[in-house]
Amino acid sequence: MPKIGPWRDELDGFLLANESKAPRERLTLIRIFEGLRGSGYDGGYDAVRRYAKAWRQERGATTAQAYVPLSFAPGEAYQFDWSHEIVLINGTTVMVKVAHLRLCHSRMLFVRAYPRETQEMVFDAHDRAFAFFKGACTRGIYDNMKTAVEAILVGKERAYNRRFLQMCSHYLVEPAACTPASGWEKGQVENQVGLVRERFFTPRIRVKSYEELNAWLMDQTIAYAKAHRHPELRERTIWEAFEAERPSLVRYAGRFDGFHAVPASVSKTCLVRFDNNKYSVTAGAVGRPVEIRAYADRIELRQDGRVVGQHARCFGRDQTVYDPWHYVPVLARKPGALRNGAPFKDWVLPTSLERVRRKLAAVDDGDRQMVEILTAVLSDGLAAVEAACAEALREGVHSAAVILNILARRREPAAPITIMTPDALRLRQAPTADCARYDSLRRVL
Repeated sequence: MPKIGPWRDELDGFLLANESKAPRERLTLIRIFEGLRGSGYDGGYDAVRRYAKAWRQERGATTAQAYVPLSFAPGEAYQFDWSHEIVLINGTTVMVKVAHLRLCHSRMLFVRAYPRETQEMVFDAHDRAFAFFKGACTRGIYDNMKTAVEAILVGKERAYNRRFLQMCSHYLVEPAACTPASGWEKGQVENQVGLVRERFFTPRIRVKSYEELNAWLMDQTIAYAKAHRHPELRERTIWEAFEAERPSLVRYAGRFDGFHAVPASVSKTCLVRFDNNKYSVTAGAVGRPVEIRAYADRIELRQDGRVVGQHARCFGRDQTVYDPWHYVPVLARKPGALRNGAPFKDWVLPTSLERVRRKLAAVDDGDRQMVEILTAVLSDGLAAVEAACAEALREGVHSAAVILNILARRREPAAPITIMTPDALRLRQAPTADCARYDSLRRVL
């Protein structure tokens, strides 16, 4: 390359400056050649191309990173990570958050999809994975996700989230966080993300719900483990290696109460706002704060240690989730709200109760009577009121007075109180029940 010789240093500068740029801002080799020509170079493009190729090979050989292969004992460690995948749920394109957990020794994988990547989803993913594995490892390897790590300190020291540490203590797991931007420290689960995306989510999956998606993912992971060989123990499949590792796992300690708790106020309409949605609570909870316990699949609302509301979790926006029974005590004061109250629209009652409701709708004071029947459910139970309504309908009546009378007759009488008689008060000779003695008194008179 006689033409390149005098321009070697300048061409090195062009190549080094171009290498330091972001990939999308780098110049093509023809642009570098044009820049070199602008500086006075009168050689051909082929010489520049061959020099640049040799320059990259030499630079790659000096800067290439080498890694040490890792080996893990049975039950020693697992790795956890998240990925984002695109699926079709009930005809709508949705980006789901997929939790990945992998046993480092047997390479057994666990995959589950969620709508969010929040802390309660992390808790649920670990519990379901450990329940499936029938145990946990002694060490868990994570990246520095915000749901687990609150602060990165010097070296490997981390300030972990309090609730995350409680979960680890429950399962007897010691958490270990990777160095930032060092994905190779949990390379197994990083590779699993690519494998699952290629094999399970390509082409795009079509399902009706998250339950169907997760059941399908579970079947696919088990089938994959049974069909593929372990990369090191070539005489075994991944599933066989997993079965052999199971006795070495820390015994499954049962479900961790994995909720995310936040305080909230109750509006006068018996509603609590959480995650851009509203949920109802019992009317007696109005005026005082409640604690929201958000689980992966449900919302639990507590006040003074007792549950005042429980709903399936909603992941939409600006939606209101009612439990009509929360508003029944309010109806005692405002029975007219039964017809147009938002919680009672599309309320599906048991068959006999619904028939009574339709019949009472044609009566002048039907709303008041129906409210009396619904209020009885709070004390007698839904099954008892339903049975009383069915009996009244068989007799051809449907008024609240008759139904409440049937309920009163069906209530079991209170058990009599047994009084223990002291020995000092016991009769030595029990009296004989003889009503004929009163006849003798009558004759004497």
